[in-house]
Amino acid sequence: MAGSIHDDTFFKSEFTPQKRGFENTTVAVDLGYQGIQKDYLLSGNILVPHKTPRKSKKNPDPKLTENQKKENKVSSKKRVHVENAIGGMKRFQILVNRLRNKSDFITDTIIRLAAGLFNLKNSFAIQ
Repeated sequence: MAGSIHDDTFFKSEFTPQKRGFENTTVAVDLGYQGIQKDYLLSGNILVPHKTPRKSKKNPDPKLTENQKKENKVSSKKRVHVENAIGGMKRFQILVNRLRNKSDFITDTIIRLAAGLFNLKNSFAIQ
């Protein structure tokens, strides 16, 4: 069923923690990926938004600091463009439904074509 796998689970199935290659990469994720720092060796290159602390007796009114709010806003502005692009590419139903294909080359080509068509459509919308 489409969309029934959590993003973090899907990410781990595609990019196992034992795989190398992320050491020199900056990864910006949302709060759904909170355990990623423990699983992957990307110590300083993971941008996870700040989560509001839990309410407790010691902290009855938990809030983020102004600096944390600013960092979350900057991160969100970047992520929203990526999320919109993914949603725009999903309009091509071939990316949403199960692709019964054995060739990784064809799968990659289909994704590149969908991304190219999405970018082409947006380039005309900007003008």
